Amino acid sequence: MEEIQSQSDNYRSSSSSASSPASRVPSSNFFYLRKPGSLRQPISFEDSPDWGDTDIDVRVDEGGDSINVATTPASPSLSKLNSMSLPSPPLPEGAAVARKIAGASVVWKDLTVTIKGKRKYSDKVVKSSTGYALPGTMTVIMGPPKSGKSTLLRAIAGRLHHSAKMYGEVFVNGAKIQMPYGSYGFVERETTLIGSLTVREFLYYSALLQLPGFFCRKKSVVEDAIIAMSLSDYANKLIGGHCYMKGLPSGERRRVSIARELVMRPHILFIDEPLYHLDSVSALLMMVTLKKLASMGCTLIFTICQSSTEVFGLFDRICLLSNGNTLFFGETLACLQHFSNAGFPCPIMQSPSDHFLRAINTDFDRIIAMCKNWQDDNGDFSSVNMDTAVAIRTLEATYKSSADAATVETMILRLTEKEGPLLKSKGKAGSATRIAVLTWRSLLIMSREWKYYWLRLILSMLLALCIGTVFSGLGHSLSSVVTRVAAIFIFVSFTALLSIAGVPALMKEIKICASEESNQHSGVLVFLFGQLLSSIPFLFLISISSSLVFYFLLGLRDEFSLLMYFTLNFFMCLLVNEGLVLAVVSLWRDLFWSVLTLVSIQVIMMLSAGYFRIRNELPGPVWTYPISYVTFHTYSIQGLLENEYLGTTFAVGQVRTISGFQAIRSAYEISPDSNSKWGNLLVLFLMAVAYRIFVFVLLYFRIGNKRSIHKILRCNQDTNTAR
Repeated sequence: MEEIQSQSDNYRSSSSSASSPASRVPSSNFFYLRKPGSLRQPISFEDSPDWGDTDIDVRVDEGGDSINVATTPASPSLSKLNSMSLPSPPLPEGAAVARKIAGASVVWKDLTVTIKGKRKYSDKVVKSSTGYALPGTMTVIMGPPKSGKSTLLRAIAGRLHHSAKMYGEVFVNGAKIQMPYGSYGFVERETTLIGSLTVREFLYYSALLQLPGFFCRKKSVVEDAIIAMSLSDYANKLIGGHCYMKGLPSGERRRVSIARELVMRPHILFIDEPLYHLDSVSALLMMVTLKKLASMGCTLIFTICQSSTEVFGLFDRICLLSNGNTLFFGETLACLQHFSNAGFPCPIMQSPSDHFLRAINTDFDRIIAMCKNWQDDNGDFSSVNMDTAVAIRTLEATYKSSADAATVETMILRLTEKEGPLLKSKGKAGSATRIAVLTWRSLLIMSREWKYYWLRLILSMLLALCIGTVFSGLGHSLSSVVTRVAAIFIFVSFTALLSIAGVPALMKEIKICASEESNQHSGVLVFLFGQLLSSIPFLFLISISSSLVFYFLLGLRDEFSLLMYFTLNFFMCLLVNEGLVLAVVSLWRDLFWSVLTLVSIQVIMMLSAGYFRIRNELPGPVWTYPISYVTFHTYSIQGLLENEYLGTTFAVGQVRTISGFQAIRSAYEISPDSNSKWGNLLVLFLMAVAYRIFVFVLLYFRIGNKRSIHKILRCNQDTNTAR
């Protein structure tokens, strides 16, 4: 303790010396916020009332569904900030004001989270954290990187990874229950948006996926979400990114991702790093918008690493973490007083959040070691000469013995001694509705994203035109058979190889599926049905346009039924190939490895397709079985050749004729049965189904099964706690 006290005294003196040497106010008068209209005058703790006099009243309304909280503002400046005196974007004329949201109280008690190592759950990411969040308030979990902020947020929301294990209790409105669907929203740090849709379209399709009921009701909910997140000026603008040169600014994109969760009008909203990748202006606008959202009654809990002084003043409560330890929980101004009581007062002209992170971020120890003997022009290198480990131990010990910790325990006891109204599920849209919505949305995306869809259609037609012109004018002699076999092989193989251009688009769709499935907006099976139904018109357009160009340039038999089979066979080939691409992308979910794997598979299939060497002459067992039997090129080319040559004859000299089967069997292996081409078509159909079943199993265990694992783990933890 003597070492801690000496280090604390050293830090107190160094913090004071780091400030301006001249006109220095006493150590108790440190900057927190500047009063509006008096930018040169600091607000000190003397301007604020005593925190012990702050009145907090918690009551449960009868017949309501939320706990109302009334707090006496801590200071004039803070009350102005909390009452929205900061500038915010004006609403358009005639715009309706967003409706109130019934919040809910959230309490976490002795919450500990461990991460599973190689053998057992050993690494504690969060250690005995306790706190609460009330309706109409913003509670922030702050700390340096890798301090356990996101893990604590996920633990409270019930969104932990399956490799994590949680101990402790979480109460919602005083009841220890799992939050039902629609009662809460969770916004990830990095969310996937659809750049080819406008903000209003994106939110409207999200509402169709989430909400049951009539379309008119969903439109009104979307407009409420747009107003709540101050997106009225951007409602009809494309989100951008992906195929577009320019999209919405990062701040507006972040607000769109939050607005997507507001469609369900959740009681509680969890946000992981709402200021992620935002500049100071966008960050302030974001926090003012969230403050307005909290004023409508919603309970906001989010993480943050660092903030400006203005943003810090908007927080209601702060949970300060370092290495998983809770160093403070309480009101924002009380946190400054807590640091001052522990011997680490905030220097003048320094942001509170900067000061907090400076004291508890262990990465500063490396800077201290680097600059230990370095002198700048003003003497010692600032005041970074404090051992952060000592500061963390001091702050933790001071908090545990402080009145703030006792107040938190008393508040938690009051919030959990009586159960409030239980949160109810708001219902889901039906599976058929979700499939229809995803299909229509995908068709709209395809019609707008020329880079991955229309350009691919143009390239397919150009490829068919090039192959057709190279092999045109062959005639119908016996010598043209081998050349036509080569032309059909090149046409099928190269068109399948060209489908790799759609990898980025499919990867984007899988990311959107994972994002929507994590929040239960969609499902893996619904996604696959929607993706299949939306891809059929696009693939059929490619097949019919390319087939018409190639068929007539190559001079194949001029019969309508044969042309229709050629088109249908090529369409099934594209459908199988699309399933293969989707399977590889679902397996890797990485652009480089997906493209590399697909190129390798396509080359192997081309080698075993029976053109370079007839299939029954391939060396076994690997090339003959299983490779040649799972190569869809083989069945497609066999069907096309049987469609063209079975039932035809070729003259050999002036007397003898041979059948088309005899003419082609030396160049490619086909069946003499006239109905075998339909068998090849059936094999292609079964392969298309098999690939999508494989994709479903793969995505279910990689994406869809996580939520089930979370529920099982949480139920087991609740059972163990009860015992």
